[in-house]
Amino acid sequence: MNKLNHIAFIMDGNGRWGKNKGRTRNFGHLKGVETVKKIVKSCIKLNVPIITFYVFSSENWKRPKNEINYLFNLIKIYFSKEIKSIINQGIKINILGEINRLPKGIKLILKKTINSTKRNKKIIINLAINYGSKLEIINAIKKTKKNKSIKNLEKNLYTKNLPHPDILIRTGGRQRLSNFMLWQMAYTELFFLKKLWPDFNPSDLIKIIKKYDKIKRNFGGV
Repeated sequence: MNKLNHIAFIMDGNGRWGKNKGRTRNFGHLKGVETVKKIVKSCIKLNVPIITFYVFSSENWKRPKNEINYLFNLIKIYFSKEIKSIINQGIKINILGEINRLPKGIKLILKKTINSTKRNKKIIINLAINYGSKLEIINAIKKTKKNKSIKNLEKNLYTKNLPHPDILIRTGGRQRLSNFMLWQMAYTELFFLKKLWPDFNPSDLIKIIKKYDKIKRNFGGV
């Protein structure tokens, strides 16, 4: 059995799911939040220590303004309403990305949530918001100064105190990383599903973990 420390998710397909249902893309994002909640509960039950959700990339600023505003409003509403539940579940929230470049309202609620959950130890949930892996790597290289070793570079990534993902799950049918954790996923086991994110469920997660358990992970060895 392979040790499982960290699962990363690219939650693709919310907008398409909404359109497929004859509704809006934003309706798909709303349903996507419900899937996040289900998967978090499942990961807690399965004793997965760390999970990371790719919430909003640095390229997502190209999307329509009303969709961006809706996404940020969803985040604000969720953390305003669910903060007590998050704390009670022992969830620690981290943000990966350029948080200081976000609008004031979303920045404040995220920083408040980070502070409120910093002592929790049941599970770490990383939210990649305004995140771009290429910029993360460039900034880390700049910070390493003279000592440009791999170890020193990794100390300057957003994930500096975290193990790299063992599993990446991407829904939505697309088989690419989309500028997500490019450095950290050198040896991650990749699982791509056609199913759109709002349709992803705990049974799908368990099936993937079982497949992961059967993989021989060599990390460049034999």
